[in-house]
Amino acid sequence: MKSWLALLLCVGALSSTSLAGAQSLESVLSPGPVIKAHAKTEHECDACHVRFDRAGQDARCQVCHKEVALDLRQQRGLHGRHKPQACRACHTDHRGRDARIVEFDPRTFDHRQTDFELRDKHAQVDCVKCHSAGKRWSAAASECVACHRADDVHKGGLGKQCGDCHNARRWKEVDFDHDKKTRFPLAGAHIPVKCDACHRNGQYKDTPRTCIGCHRKDDTHKGQYGDKCETCHSVKTWKTSTFNHDADTHFLLKGKHRTVKCADCHTGPLYRTRLGKECVDCHRKDDKHKDTLGRDCATCHVERSWKESPGFDHDKTRYPLLGKHAKVECKACHKDALFRQTPSQCIACHRQDDKHAGTLGEACADCHVERDWKTLQSRFDHQRTRFPLRNAHAAAKVRCGDCHRDLRSYRNTALECVVCHKVQDKHEGTLGARCEQCHGDSNWRVAGFDHARTRFALVGRHVNVVCKSCHETQRYRDAPRDCFSCHRKDDAHKSRFGTRCEECHGARAWTLWEFDHEQRGRWKLDGAHRRTACEQCHRDPAALPRLAAPLERDCQACHRREDVHDGAFGARCEICHLTDNWKQIRPRRN
Repeated sequence: MKSWLALLLCVGALSSTSLAGAQSLESVLSPGPVIKAHAKTEHECDACHVRFDRAGQDARCQVCHKEVALDLRQQRGLHGRHKPQACRACHTDHRGRDARIVEFDPRTFDHRQTDFELRDKHAQVDCVKCHSAGKRWSAAASECVACHRADDVHKGGLGKQCGDCHNARRWKEVDFDHDKKTRFPLAGAHIPVKCDACHRNGQYKDTPRTCIGCHRKDDTHKGQYGDKCETCHSVKTWKTSTFNHDADTHFLLKGKHRTVKCADCHTGPLYRTRLGKECVDCHRKDDKHKDTLGRDCATCHVERSWKESPGFDHDKTRYPLLGKHAKVECKACHKDALFRQTPSQCIACHRQDDKHAGTLGEACADCHVERDWKTLQSRFDHQRTRFPLRNAHAAAKVRCGDCHRDLRSYRNTALECVVCHKVQDKHEGTLGARCEQCHGDSNWRVAGFDHARTRFALVGRHVNVVCKSCHETQRYRDAPRDCFSCHRKDDAHKSRFGTRCEECHGARAWTLWEFDHEQRGRWKLDGAHRRTACEQCHRDPAALPRLAAPLERDCQACHRREDVHDGAFGARCEICHLTDNWKQIRPRRN
């Protein structure tokens, strides 16, 4: 007790002297000198300490030791991986100028606490091999190339990601999956090939991936067939050709074509000189017709022998001879020896027989047959037109003349329903001209209408509502689509919450309503607010069609008269008061 009294008397004497401004109470009570690195701030206690707050010292440490603070925030490095604790637990100052406040033993240090775990041969390397003297331990580079640049036989050509191929067990041990890590999977005879055979001088980047890049000396065609060696050759063996002319080209080899050498047809560069696929491209000198029969020599000639002609079959042409055409002489249609130029359309020979004056086009065969021009098909197939006849339209009582006025008006007949059924349109044109959307061709009456195809799908109680309840007339499109137009009498809020009834009410029942104030409003309801009626806060009517009139979101907007402090503590009532009970005060934090 006497020692404490003496200490207080001493402190009082010091504070009353002229030296009080130069020496504070903290310097008198200092436990001892700090280390050399902290000597400049030895008399500035607040540089490291916070009065009456021991936990505040850690933040002061991080102000100067920014690199440690960054590791702590990012949870990396030695400090970032440690269990959170006060700095003074490991680093204690005030033990003298030469004291060591960082105790570090490389022999017992667990490198797994850092960002670079030592595995395999790295665990046997001396620390000084990676950590340079005079530099921070954490400043050591973690990239392979930082230590193994001299071992990089690629001279940086493959970048700095040495770990893609090399491992920590042995530098020369390469573990590289060529199929997964490159754009050139190794297959066939490429698998046993040594790396240097393709990657010369240790340069792996920009190695050619085309066959010709490595096999130019093996190209016996001297480039005549292009650079796509894989078209004929495979990775299994270079000398065996795998080219299948029948499957890989558009020209099947038949007859004598199978014994012909490639060079007999392909006399120029394969991919730059394209060969024609027609017989006359190679057999022009054999054409005794001098092109009068066109270029399709195969019509009469075969691949077994050019001179062999089995006879011309007109049925194999684009115009088989049927009916009376089989008895007509060739010269009746072929005016000269240029057979291919003979027209195949009916109208070319039967224009004078066309009673439709060209209004139905030139496809005479749609109705007429080869037996006799005047004999029509047993029945015209209306299903092939743009207007198939079905149900009531196909009934015998509907005659062609009901829609088609004469032989020249068949194609120009309108296809819209409203053209014939305008007198039956009770909607006065408000639903447009596509009557088939609701009406069918079996009966003009509507059997059932899918309201889901409109802009107002019927759900809930709306499904059983009679149409005329919403559609007062048959001008259906004039019916309103908003809830308020039909449910004005059901609005118990008297427009206080606007006219967008669907925000709270559903189609199942008008009395069932739900509004998620937290998700759809800007104010989360909690505590006593959940039991508060909407009208207690939303007193003013909404500006139609808003959901509700906008309100201020601070507490005083509703609780101003309950503020016993008369505004002395500001408008943020939630700092002290709770939403469960206005009179309950929020507990103070220590």
